Amino acid sequence: MKVLYVAGREEAYSRTRIIISALEKRGHDVVTCLPPDRRFRHYPRLAWQALRRASDCDVVLIGFYGQFLVPLVRAVTRKPIVFDTYVTTYDTMVLDRGKARAGTIKACFYGLPDRIAYQLADISILDSQTVIDHFGRLFNVETERMRRLFLAVDDGVIHPQQDQPEESASTPTPDQPLIVHFHGEFTPFHGVSTIIRAAARLKDRPVMFQIVGRGITYDADRALAVSLGADNIRFIDPVPYAELADLMARADICLGIFGDNPRAELVITNKVIEALGMRRPLITRMTGPVQELLEDGENARLVPPADAQALADAIIELGDRPQLRDHLASAGYQRFLSHSTTEQLGAGLEEILAEAMTAHDVSPRERTEN
Repeated sequence: MKVLYVAGREEAYSRTRIIISALEKRGHDVVTCLPPDRRFRHYPRLAWQALRRASDCDVVLIGFYGQFLVPLVRAVTRKPIVFDTYVTTYDTMVLDRGKARAGTIKACFYGLPDRIAYQLADISILDSQTVIDHFGRLFNVETERMRRLFLAVDDGVIHPQQDQPEESASTPTPDQPLIVHFHGEFTPFHGVSTIIRAAARLKDRPVMFQIVGRGITYDADRALAVSLGADNIRFIDPVPYAELADLMARADICLGIFGDNPRAELVITNKVIEALGMRRPLITRMTGPVQELLEDGENARLVPPADAQALADAIIELGDRPQLRDHLASAGYQRFLSHSTTEQLGAGLEEILAEAMTAHDVSPRERTEN
């Protein structure tokens, strides 16, 4: 099939890159309309490119950030459209960043692009059934035209490496401390402050933390680390993806998210999938989406939200039990191979795109009612 892929993020962006790779590996011809950077000013040009290229394609796939692209592309083509929703504007701006209070006019304004994009697309994709159900309740819509497709990452970069620590090795010592890794944006739902508080509780143990990233809570989180005397943390600025994989490979434990806001309840996040793909033992917050993929004690350690003591206890447990680390790493990697490789993503996208092409004869009136 020939797929027109229109996205609001550049080709180097991880979600953009992996979707193109996944479809091409399945043998599909992918025609792209992509901006040079993330700025909205490129969107009219993307719509113009879509107008010129859509006629030769079988189906249009709209990627992140596509809430404003779906109406533009729908205005210039009647081809079937699949929207890779990825994240909603409402959840980011209202539930995570608190830019408006739920139920207010401003909150409804943030949700309007999500609702319009869903109504205009033939099929929309989200990464968990939990989020699909949430979307239906939030916007009071039926969700028959939504499909679950688990997050996937670039397994050309994210894969076990030969120089990774041996989980069967002895417990940590001051000369060889346990390395605990986190990477991501410093945002409320990631809960970096919980990681810092856990680190402070472990500062007298042979445990070292490496925290990679920047973001809106960075200054506050650095100040918290100083105030708690958490000198067992190494803060690292964002690094290229391949270097990030190297940092994960050298870690004994990888961390997911630990925030305690409504947004955190609705995500799996790439860092969780990346830990599984690197075959590293994972500790993350227990959420509905995560529990669709993982089971506590079987392929990950799942802890309550914003609970620094529970996180510290889980780190101690894994540090003292190398065989458990090995079990979680191996079982988590098997879940990755089953659900989150580039091949799995490509197969899922292929099925959804073919479904959209088959179902595209549904009338505009029926599409709106759904």
